[in-house]
Amino acid sequence: MPRIRRPRLRAPAPTGRLSMLATRRGLMLGTAGTLLAMPHLARGQAALTPVKFCLDWAFQGPQAPFLLAAERGFFREEGIAITIDRGFGSGDTPVKVSTGAYEFGIADLSPAIRLRLTTQGSDIIAPMVIQQGSPLAVMTLKKSGITTLKQLEGRKVAAPETDSARQLFPALAKAAGIDSSKINWLTVTPQLREPMLVRGETDAITGFEVSGVFSLRSLRVPEGDIVSLRYSDAGVALLSTALLVKRPYAEANPKLVTGMIRAIARGHAAAWKDPDAAIATLAQRDPTAPKELEKARMMANFGFIRTPEVLSGGFGNLTEARVQAAIETIRSAFGIDAPLKAGEIYTPAYLPPASDLTLPA
Repeated sequence: MPRIRRPRLRAPAPTGRLSMLATRRGLMLGTAGTLLAMPHLARGQAALTPVKFCLDWAFQGPQAPFLLAAERGFFREEGIAITIDRGFGSGDTPVKVSTGAYEFGIADLSPAIRLRLTTQGSDIIAPMVIQQGSPLAVMTLKKSGITTLKQLEGRKVAAPETDSARQLFPALAKAAGIDSSKINWLTVTPQLREPMLVRGETDAITGFEVSGVFSLRSLRVPEGDIVSLRYSDAGVALLSTALLVKRPYAEANPKLVTGMIRAIARGHAAAWKDPDAAIATLAQRDPTAPKELEKARMMANFGFIRTPEVLSGGFGNLTEARVQAAIETIRSAFGIDAPLKAGEIYTPAYLPPASDLTLPA
């Protein structure tokens, strides 16, 4: 039985305005992203390749390293004119990449694996896994009385349909012995998920822990009142955030794929060394962002990125065995007979030299 985890993710006490900002930010961030055209981007623009890049979620702390990479010209140095849009869940981004709406996307790898397993002709691949630690969790409040995953039966759980934690709930249910038919799902928009929990309109929510926990804090929920039950603590073998691209595009543009990976790695290294700069870039995209809270959220998310494997060998230090274990988790949870080999979706051949994939201490 997984232990109850009350995340020790440090964030400053929120101001009285934050509960109002939660909905305002969600509405503002629903608009399409625009080209991050900094002054240095204008020079030599004709030589750059336009690339549309969809993130996994709203512009929050964990998304700041990608924005910092753009602001500092890391994509431009790779010959890329980048357009970064917010995402609406890891179940949505792979579909957008598969349909060609975006050349690249960032999303939890598991929905992409499921898409490959269930969609004939799907050719989406992951040339880079950014987050080897899984932040998927069920979150609730102490007042709900929920202390174990089994106690979710008969309760209301709210999440967007495209939320990867909701999509992968069958894997959690199998690992924790939950009867999924007894879960009363409420389909909500991303900006309503945490407010509904606070108002008592749902008993629990699913999502990335760093997204849900800090959004609850922005609504003035004390840390000690938040209960987080991680999928990984229940023994669910999963990987998390990965870079996604269609195989034909990657094969036609190998240098560009490698450039994307290098720019993303540099952005994360820069954000770790200078988190204030990363959050300042985030604030340019969303002036209502509570900077200190988003900084704390970003640094907490690095806990899922800076795993022992990555710290010792960089972003490329991922074995096919771990990828295959994640694939088998998906196949087993959803009763999928179709096979998928790790090398068919995880394609590290596009990675730059290991020296370009390290994170600073």
